[in-house]
Amino acid sequence: MTDLEIRRSSYEDPDAAKLIDEVQQYYTELYGTPDSSPTTPAEFRLPTGLFLVGYVDGVPVATGAWRAHDPAEPGYVFGDVELKRMYVIPAMQGRGYARAILAELERTARAEGHQRMVLTTGTPQVAANRFYLAGGYIPIPPFGIYRDEPDARSYAKPLPD
Repeated sequence: MTDLEIRRSSYEDPDAAKLIDEVQQYYTELYGTPDSSPTTPAEFRLPTGLFLVGYVDGVPVATGAWRAHDPAEPGYVFGDVELKRMYVIPAMQGRGYARAILAELERTARAEGHQRMVLTTGTPQVAANRFYLAGGYIPIPPFGIYRDEPDARSYAKPLPD
């Protein structure tokens, strides 16, 4: 059992914004630029999206979100949601917090009627690639704004009933 308290949040919440800034800094260190996927706060509001923040002793330590996509967009099919902003602060990694956040994201997306979770990460994020594969995600053709990037790795997982 984890001591992580998971709360629904908004993209603009100060705790969420702090963690988003940290993950963007990580991307900048790793890739030279932050994630440039177009996002708006409204995308992460139910029923078409959700943003979560995980807390330990009242301190924000983890985040994750999903947003629905129109199946007419290249690479998406009916019922898809895209996983975004998965992050656990370095001092708290390895404690199962990412798994707890991901499980809640999958559960809530399915509860909203969505059928598949998709995501894109990069080959430099070795731990992330292992994490998603271990969690039942399977490789799919790259999609979205990174579909032509040689280091992009995309994954999908059907969401169980």
